[in-house]
Amino acid sequence: MTSSFEFPIHAVPARLSDADRDRAVGVLSEGVAQGRLSHDTFLRRMELALAARSADELAALTADLGAERRPGVGGRLVGAVGEASAFVERLRRAWHIQKLPPLMLPEPGPAPLRIGREPGNGLRLSHDTVSRWHAELTARHGVWLLRDLGSTNGTTVNGRRVMGTAVVRAGDMVGFGRMSFRLTTR
Repeated sequence: MTSSFEFPIHAVPARLSDADRDRAVGVLSEGVAQGRLSHDTFLRRMELALAARSADELAALTADLGAERRPGVGGRLVGAVGEASAFVERLRRAWHIQKLPPLMLPEPGPAPLRIGREPGNGLRLSHDTVSRWHAELTARHGVWLLRDLGSTNGTTVNGRRVMGTAVVRAGDMVGFGRMSFRLTTR
């Protein structure tokens, strides 16, 4: 008598690469920059992205951040006009940003870089529109976060007021009160 043993075959999903995780974190960062995710949601999803074991888990974290689609001819026309307007605005902003003084992103460290008028800040800005403790810049998991510390005249990133925390990167225009800078890495 011959017996055959059947072993169950389990498909093992491919291991996620760092590039896969980086792409997911990039999509999440864009979601924060566009105001589609809160800071807390971003941080939670980023933790989940770093712990994800499959591509499906990563896809679930970014599924609600996909591109919006406009059906029909009218939607395409509105989209084309919007893209042309956005191009003109990006061109104007790029021209303006290049004229701004550069602000070099510091080396990431354990403590955030505090920005304000007080001498105890890592970056001291002596201007009437800058609060004593205006904002702080922190690097987390390779992403730079700029947080307003309840300043009177506000903190902006690319012309948009920061409500809580915003993701920033080299090339962005940041403002503290009426002082504006262009972020740079060199």
